[in-house]
Amino acid sequence: MSRRLGDDAMPEYKRSHLLKYFLLFIGYALVMAAYSWYTSPNQVPAVYSGTAADPATFFTPAQLKDSETLGGLRNWIFFMSGPWEWLIYVLLLSGGLARYWRDSLKRTKLPITIRFPIFVLLVQAASFLLYLPLRITGYSISKTYGISTQPVLSWIRDKLVDFGVGYITVLAVSAVAFWVISRGGRWWFKLWVISIPFIVFMMYIQPVVIDPLYNHYSRLSDPVLEQRILNLAAKAGISADRVYEVDMSKKTNAMNAYVNGIGSSLRIVLWDTTLKQLNEQEILLIMAHEMGHYEMHHLEWSALGAVGSSLVMLTVGGFLYRWLVRRWGAGWGIRSLSDMTALPLLLLLIAVLSFVSLPISNQVASQAESAADAYGMKLIGSAEGAISMHQKLAVASLDDVNPPLLVRWFQGDHPSDLERILTALKFEKEHKQEKAKPDGK
Repeated sequence: MSRRLGDDAMPEYKRSHLLKYFLLFIGYALVMAAYSWYTSPNQVPAVYSGTAADPATFFTPAQLKDSETLGGLRNWIFFMSGPWEWLIYVLLLSGGLARYWRDSLKRTKLPITIRFPIFVLLVQAASFLLYLPLRITGYSISKTYGISTQPVLSWIRDKLVDFGVGYITVLAVSAVAFWVISRGGRWWFKLWVISIPFIVFMMYIQPVVIDPLYNHYSRLSDPVLEQRILNLAAKAGISADRVYEVDMSKKTNAMNAYVNGIGSSLRIVLWDTTLKQLNEQEILLIMAHEMGHYEMHHLEWSALGAVGSSLVMLTVGGFLYRWLVRRWGAGWGIRSLSDMTALPLLLLLIAVLSFVSLPISNQVASQAESAADAYGMKLIGSAEGAISMHQKLAVASLDDVNPPLLVRWFQGDHPSDLERILTALKFEKEHKQEKAKPDGK
């Protein structure tokens, strides 16, 4: 009699575990829906009511209402994203699909160099398709509220690029990881040593190889503004010969600017939406902020932080991985630590550890952003334009200027708009007081 996937892939205890996870997942979804709904009003503490930080003073009533609804939906989708991804990996393990794919591929007699890439492709494809409903929901909501301007076909193309980049990355990393694990010893430490050049390499190629897969980058279209930005860079002691513009208006009404890359691949980038919606003073403040990241070596510190977090991740994850394989590996069909069937388990551990570590990484990132804000205003010598800039950024994305606690913990890699506007007000007040002092006193 031929053996089918369903014959013994789901014994009673596995069904019980899956049922418990589903019930827990549903309960969590309901709790987070209630939290997102009740914390959605876009408001500030009463002491700031009527000030420049109060959204009621710069949002229209319709925008304020939309921001409240959109904020609640965004927060719920975010808090669902982690457990949703975890559920996919649990299904692949406990449902027996990972074991079934491994065994089916083994019966083909193909060499491992072919079977393994196919197995990774199956895991990635299943994860991509099962996660797609949440992505579609987020895209649809963003389109409904006028944040996204991206046509459906363009959005699908971006998701396919995501899939391709993700597949190549997971294939390369997992192939090295399983090979190192199969050699035994302190494999987690060896993987950490290998991860160091990989992290630096990915930071280097991000702006010159990966980013152009999604958008078109060109020299800043306004030569006068570019020269003023370069003059500002020279004032900050930054050697730069061009500023990049990216055509994000085809995809969104939101605004952004950033510096990424490392060494010779470093780029200063402005979204074209930022150029269209902000005035020159506001743009120069944004650029001064980004130059602050460069001048204070935040990109290098980010690389060091990634290396340090990789060590923690591999140490904790390695311990959990060994324990889980000993405890439940046989039931999942995992025959050894280097068995390809364990790939969903490795991805599950990475996803969980990444999610739970967000409050720490976000706090570090937020402090860096605050320092860059202060540097930018100091470089310009004024906070003029900072308040209107943050107001316009908030309105363009219908952001919650004062997000609730859990959102700040898990999503707050920047200070809130409330905090940034208050910081600008404080800087301007202190700057005026300093100017009013008699010389020499």
